[in-house]
Amino acid sequence: MIPATHSAPPPPPPAMIDGIFRALSDPTRRSVLERLSAKPASVSDLAAGYRMALPSFVAHLRVLEGAGLVRSKKEGRVRTYELAPERLRVAEDWLGRQRTMWERRLDRLDAWLLKMKKERSE
Repeated sequence: MIPATHSAPPPPPPAMIDGIFRALSDPTRRSVLERLSAKPASVSDLAAGYRMALPSFVAHLRVLEGAGLVRSKKEGRVRTYELAPERLRVAEDWLGRQRTMWERRLDRLDAWLLKMKKERSE
């Protein structure tokens, strides 16, 4: 019997990562995510904290929803948004892979520089 190998899941498509970071690039959208991390909120409750027209604010919500960072549901006339943390994990995983890659590169550079310094001192 051949043991099962567990490999890391494939990275998400670049377009997904681009959309997530595009959504996170705006301070208003980041602020909305912070507010939604506490509890779900209606559009009007969320918009009340910002000095902009409601259609402009709703455009921010659409970007967040399009990136999969929030979900909405409509009950009657009220649309409520909630955080969708699984997409934040996609961004976190991408950043973690980048960090690991750069740490390895810097470790190799450090080792090479120490080797060069040692060779010069001999």
